[in-house]
Parts: sequence; C-alpha cells; structure tokens
Amino acid sequence: MLEAISNMVKELPLSVEQAMAILKVPEAMAQATGLMVCITDRDQVIAVSGGSKKDLLAKTISKQLEHAIGERNTVVASKEDKSFISVTSEEMEGITAQAVAPIICEGDAIGSVSLLSREPKAKMGDMEVKLVTTAAGFLGRQMEG
Repeated sequence: MLEAISNMVKELPLSVEQAMAILKVPEAMAQATGLMVCITDRDQVIAVSGGSKKDLLAKTISKQLEHAIGERNTVVASKEDKSFISVTSEEMEGITAQAVAPIICEGDAIGSVSLLSREPKAKMGDMEVKLVTTAAGFLGRQMEG
C-alpha cells in the first residue's frame, strides 16, 4: 500500500492524504459488493481491489476507456453488449459485466471508477451505477484544491 501511495504522490499532484483516500474507496466498494473495482487516471490503473492487483495495477487504459472518460460517459454493459469496453489495453479475462463512471475534477475529466463482475450472466443495475457515480463524484471532490 505504501508503494501505491508513493507512486500516486509522485505521478499525480496529490497529497499523501488524498492518495490514501483514493486507495480506501476501491477497498470499501469491493468489500461491500464482492466485485472488482478499478480506479484509473487518464493513462493507467492507479488502484485495484477485489481482483489481482499485479495483473491490473499500472496497466495502460484502453482507447475505449480513454474515449469514455473524455466524453464523460457512464458505461453500463454486459460482455455481449456492443457498448462493453475494456478497462485496460490488454484483454481482461472473465469480466462479464461492468459499470464505469468518469471522475470529474474542477470541470475536467481526470479518470474513472469501474465496478467489474466475473459472475456468469451478471448484469449491473441501478445500485451499481449509483455506487460508481457516487464514488467518482467523491474522488473528484477529493482532488479539488
């Protein structure tokens, strides 16, 4: 955890307190839902909980996710849906459903919060969408001056 905080403070204009708050969000979400949670900036995955950190942490985000962040789109999709996007530039095995929301800070789209399921036939509903949008809103406010 200390290494992740150190990396965020170096790479992003964050205080140690802000970096620690960012890391607590995915942990709480994963514990509450039993799902995988990824937090990204505009370039890479910066926090992961509920899944393999070594497989995702510091991975480059996909062009699809980069576009969704830039367009400020919330994405809710199952693997079969045309709107399904990969979080990283590398294919993530076994993801069956997702809810992804952009993080907005001082009017700028700076990253995303993703809730990911590996359960067969999983569907994200209103609760999951509200959870990712609330988390994204919280993180955006944490980053403000």
